[in-house]
Amino acid sequence: MLALVLTLNPILEKWYWIKDFDKGKSFHVKDYGYTIGGGGINVAKVINGFNEQVMVMGFTGGDSGRHIEIQLANMGIAHKLIPIEEESTYTIRILGEDDIFTEIIEEGPSIAAEEVSKLYDSFNEFVCKWEHICISGDIPKGLPKDILYNLIILAKKYNKKFFLSTGGTYLEAGLKAIPSFLCLTKEELEAYLGCSIKSKLEIIQLGKNLSQDGIEVVIFFLSKEDVFVFKDGYIYMVRIPNIKIVNYAGVKDSMVGGYIASLMRKYDFEFTIKVSIACGLADAMTVEPGRVDMTDMKRIMKELVIIKAQF
Repeated sequence: MLALVLTLNPILEKWYWIKDFDKGKSFHVKDYGYTIGGGGINVAKVINGFNEQVMVMGFTGGDSGRHIEIQLANMGIAHKLIPIEEESTYTIRILGEDDIFTEIIEEGPSIAAEEVSKLYDSFNEFVCKWEHICISGDIPKGLPKDILYNLIILAKKYNKKFFLSTGGTYLEAGLKAIPSFLCLTKEELEAYLGCSIKSKLEIIQLGKNLSQDGIEVVIFFLSKEDVFVFKDGYIYMVRIPNIKIVNYAGVKDSMVGGYIASLMRKYDFEFTIKVSIACGLADAMTVEPGRVDMTDMKRIMKELVIIKAQF
């Protein structure tokens, strides 16, 4: 069983560790490093960490795009990336005292119509070869509003499971295509609804509605609070243990990666939930999004408590 992960806005990230970082000062830095990210790449990193086969598909351009492709090759992650005229997104993260980080994210490229067409061509070529299809992360400018809908419908044509984990203005069209799996944060839910969520009852009702619409598995990650999972008329409420959070940036991506890897290994559903959430929390304990320490992950799994109820 193989996984194809779409990352339409991959990112080249540069990290600086500056203990006494503050605005308005100049710093000479010796402790720094590069990594790659973007939602889909983070998902792929986790699947690859389980030694399962995964391919990344998306867009890259310029020097940052070349670095992204080199890093993927060094990680042993297969990739099919469409070359674009504009530069791929570049991000700077500065980690200061108490593991608090400052993030500077470029606006990113705008994708031309002919580049979108090439993506559709590549997706048509590869979709039948992969069992699980996932899209995660931000959507760059220039893509048609119905791109998620079209990709999901095409995957379903070949009876492939589609995992949707992206918010923003494209989410509504994607939901109309009824993906197999949906994973969203509280912030993404609020943006989709256009209002603040005041209670867990609202969360439960929304998850119930999406599940009844035909989405097989719905997961809501509520930051330091609980995780809610909806499947087959049941809600699974997962209590999160108290851990030291360093970085929330890749939590949801690692949850999705852990979930897909568990499916590829044919774990049972509750064990899959635990692996998924433990991957996300283990990610949160590190500065690099998409990096999961398996020792931390296994320890967290033992501390997770699942409460199952019918809705």
